[in-house]
Amino acid sequence: MNANEESNSPQPPKLLDQVRIAARLKHYSIHTENGYVRWAKRFILFHNKRHPKEMAEVEIKQFLNHLATERGLASSSQNQALAALLFLYKYVLNEPLNFIEGIVRAKPTKRLPVVLSKEEITKLLSVMDPHTKLLASLMYGAGLRITEAIRLRVMDINFGNNCIEIRDGKGNKDRYVPIPQSCRETLQALIERLHPQWKMQIEKGMPGVSLPDRVVANTPRGSKEWGYYYLSPSAKLSQCPRTGETLRHHINRNTIQKQFRGALLRTSILSKASCHTLRHSYATHLLEAGVDIRTIQVLLGHSDISTTMLYTHIANKPGSQCASPLDSISPDPNPIDNTSGNNSTPQNSPPQQSIDPDPPLMD
Repeated sequence: MNANEESNSPQPPKLLDQVRIAARLKHYSIHTENGYVRWAKRFILFHNKRHPKEMAEVEIKQFLNHLATERGLASSSQNQALAALLFLYKYVLNEPLNFIEGIVRAKPTKRLPVVLSKEEITKLLSVMDPHTKLLASLMYGAGLRITEAIRLRVMDINFGNNCIEIRDGKGNKDRYVPIPQSCRETLQALIERLHPQWKMQIEKGMPGVSLPDRVVANTPRGSKEWGYYYLSPSAKLSQCPRTGETLRHHINRNTIQKQFRGALLRTSILSKASCHTLRHSYATHLLEAGVDIRTIQVLLGHSDISTTMLYTHIANKPGSQCASPLDSISPDPNPIDNTSGNNSTPQNSPPQQSIDPDPPLMD
């Protein structure tokens, strides 16, 4: 092979691009893909831009210990970093790692999720704009994650069977949840309002909506079909971060999160709630209503029932039916009135000593 042929030969993709390619072959979400790339980059920069092939278990141990001891990262973040590096070595470098001993693990925090009462949710929904209120109602009324709510398409709403199909949820799993009866008319009105908008865009030859890879492979023109149109379409076209194709995506979840926080500030609710709090409240209120824990697991899409069991600690509040021992103490028949101005010294009380405002210093 001469020099000209070598110069024309295709260059292999860079390491971080290889991480992206491997994540897409595994059908990981764009958020997981970006996270793995970010942790691989931080690992390389931590070791002064050394190539990962030149490093192994020792360098990974140093990096993870640095995250726990010096950066003070949470245990979940440290676990994400470890998962990203294991993925890098196994699926990108084809050099699976051995067991890494001596990792300083960040102390896990055991916090119960924030749950709002039904009265608080009523207040919150009353100050939201109509579309944000609909999405929040679905998150609370059907236990949807925020990404599941904004990704809903026209074909996902089945009024005949009274169910919503959640496609490609967490872990690429599908599930069905009932349509909240209070949302039926609002959903029907939204779909009727979106149809002329979709029709106008198609007639003008505008790009269609973004689709999962599996749908693109089976239905190439599905992006312009009415059934695949988003219930929360973005007002602007955007470029797909993976293919570079210009399409119409759904609205950004940050938009809904900001609107949720703004609505929360307009109420008297003091809890540190987020959009995911609505999903927590859904599970907790179902449990308090006597719904079986296994049914709640299916509705939430949890793989392990131990994840769903967390809500039993919230629904069954320890001591909520137990009276405080303070309440069993009889009140003092002769309480001291500190506001009466009566400075008389009670009988059998020791004489008061004067206090020197400037006591001498102790030797």
